Amino acid sequence: MAGHPSLRLRGLMAVAPREGAPGPAFERLAALAARVRSDHPGAAELSAGMSADLEAAVAAGATLVRVGTALFGDRALASGSGP
Repeated sequence: MAGHPSLRLRGLMAVAPREGAPGPAFERLAALAARVRSDHPGAAELSAGMSADLEAAVAAGATLVRVGTALFGDRALASGSGP
């Protein structure tokens, strides 16, 4: 990233594993984000968490969360989406 002046690292984004408590994954992400910020001070965003685990994400320092299910309810995946 640093070698490409047209790109700007804004931060990191991740989702917690489907199985298990999300807290440990978000804590690891927060630690990684701190390491990234030491080299890229502008990388202040930490996008983590969704409707079901947003409290754990915010507790770990998330600055952005995805809350579509909380707002719009469960939705079917589009054909061809997902793993």
